Amino acid sequence: MAQITQDMKDMIAKQLAYIATVDTDGNPDVGPKMTMRLYDDSHLIYDEFTAKQTMKNIEATGKAAVAYVDRKAFKGFRFSGKAEIHTSGPYVDAEQAYQQQTNPKASVQQVGVIDIDEIHLLDIGPKAGTRIE
Repeated sequence: MAQITQDMKDMIAKQLAYIATVDTDGNPDVGPKMTMRLYDDSHLIYDEFTAKQTMKNIEATGKAAVAYVDRKAFKGFRFSGKAEIHTSGPYVDAEQAYQQQTNPKASVQQVGVIDIDEIHLLDIGPKAGTRIE
């Protein structure tokens, strides 16, 4: 498993995340997740407010990829792995506590968690798509 670097942490903290999922028929879905953040060095976490296609796809296939890109710097990372939706338990509790500090009006009902298995570069040029070991 690849290690999360400080450059990755900085990008995750500053840039908008886009999550990609697929349904059981192979139909793709991609969209922004404004609450996506690094939970720890091997997990991404976000509030699943809409409970629509992304959540349905994760429940059906258990897979997701998340891209972060710094457009001005022509750099980026794609994090992929097993994904789950949680409606109770420690992830939900942690996200509720986090949102109370950052956005007290938020009502956390379900939380998406991605267990990062792979990381790929999204930098412009010949290294684009290279898996980080």
